[in-house]
Amino acid sequence: MPKNILLLMTDQQRFDQVGYYNGSGRAALTPNIDRIAAHAHFTSCQTTNPICTPARTSLITGRYSRQIGTLTMSGDLFPQIPTFMQALQGAGYKTYGIGKFHYMQTYPWSTPRGCGMDPVAGEADEKRFGYDFIWETAGKQQVVGNYCFYGDYLNKKGMLGAVRDFFVECGGVNGDTADHNYDKALPWPFAEEDYIDVVTGRVARRQLEAHPAERPFFMKVSFCGPHKPYDAPRRYLDMFPLERKDDFLLPDGQTLTEAEKEALYRQRRSAKAMIRLIDDQIGELLAVLERRDLLRETLILFVSDHGDMLGDHYMIQKGVPWRQAMNVPLAAWLPGAEAVGRRACPVELHDVAATILDYAGLDPQKALSRGWPAYNDRIPCRSFLPVLEGRAERHRDFAYSESDYSEERHEGTDFSQVLRKRGGGGRRSNAWRSVVTERGKYIRYLGYGLGEDAYEEYYDLEKDPGETVNRIGDPAYAALVEEARRRERYVVDHYPPAQMTWATACAAERHII
Repeated sequence: MPKNILLLMTDQQRFDQVGYYNGSGRAALTPNIDRIAAHAHFTSCQTTNPICTPARTSLITGRYSRQIGTLTMSGDLFPQIPTFMQALQGAGYKTYGIGKFHYMQTYPWSTPRGCGMDPVAGEADEKRFGYDFIWETAGKQQVVGNYCFYGDYLNKKGMLGAVRDFFVECGGVNGDTADHNYDKALPWPFAEEDYIDVVTGRVARRQLEAHPAERPFFMKVSFCGPHKPYDAPRRYLDMFPLERKDDFLLPDGQTLTEAEKEALYRQRRSAKAMIRLIDDQIGELLAVLERRDLLRETLILFVSDHGDMLGDHYMIQKGVPWRQAMNVPLAAWLPGAEAVGRRACPVELHDVAATILDYAGLDPQKALSRGWPAYNDRIPCRSFLPVLEGRAERHRDFAYSESDYSEERHEGTDFSQVLRKRGGGGRRSNAWRSVVTERGKYIRYLGYGLGEDAYEEYYDLEKDPGETVNRIGDPAYAALVEEARRRERYVVDHYPPAQMTWATACAAERHII
């Protein structure tokens, strides 16, 4: 019997925006995601890096972003790094990549409109990551500069220029703090059938319908919502009232103006609507699996790449070590197994790669390693399949995350003021490392000078889930802090960047042996 795998992803969705999460008014209505989560869902899945490209490249390679040269959203994933999709291809799977990839950020953000990446022309190159079929979306903002398969769809309908104009009108520039929040939360003004996540779902359904039942498949369906621009179609916006609930988490004396709150209220509403739309698309995918009698032989995973601050800690977007950016929803449906329900054990985002390979009967360490050059055999991802099967309570003791959010430092921004608004005496730099357990979170900021000590924070997540009281100097937490420091050093020391090769000249070609 084929062991199929369906990986469902969203973009920039925080942990508390799903229906199965109790304790927040931020959740959307997500009956289909909840159906997947009924088997298992994890409350402490940490992205390995809360930025799109680093998180997504970490996920498919099973490595930390520090190992593969993707600490920030700049540059491309090197094609020499093995991916789990390549391993599945070698095991006889047909592999599909549908929706947002963002494994490559070749061009700077200042690249003129329409002059960026062209995945349609570069289809063969994109398939090298391990896909037999691709239909790639660059992302909503990125369709302005790039020409992806969604852009090609729009172009063939004569809509590309108008949609690009709309995304620019929405406020396409990324912000950092609540006073640099440029998104207008405008509703999608075109036909719902042409909305990016509706088209993505339709492409995925057609491929599922056509797939030969006797061959195992891996399909990644990666939606672009609820990432900004917050552009939900009107029908979905109308499902949610505009709630002016002033419950923003502002622990460092920060305050939001009424205008800043109003913008965030509108964005919260649109995010809920986008997630509901995605949930409907997921429901239709599940219906195809049921109709074809494939549900009972398909592992289904639902996850996001990172979260969204949405005003908490006076921040918007991502790239910071707060829970709203690091903690992502993770739900799993394992066919033929008893439900295990809620699990609070730490998970790292790239553990998805190990779990997929384990389910397919492959050894993640062997599948993702290379024997040469050095450090290509350091594979940190771990399978949580034993947890899904009920054979284990946990598969790791802590989760590591890191980032260097250089995107913030764009022209015209006084970065010192950004740091000041973050709190922490202006010492919360954009570069940091973090260790998370069920009990606590340790953060080490890397923006210190020679002769200075790094700024550190430790939060008791059991007593202080909002991460509001820094316990780094509290003697009662000294042992936990030192344990976290050891773990952070261990990861950095044992998982260095993989060495790469590029030279092509070969002496054997001289035929002198």
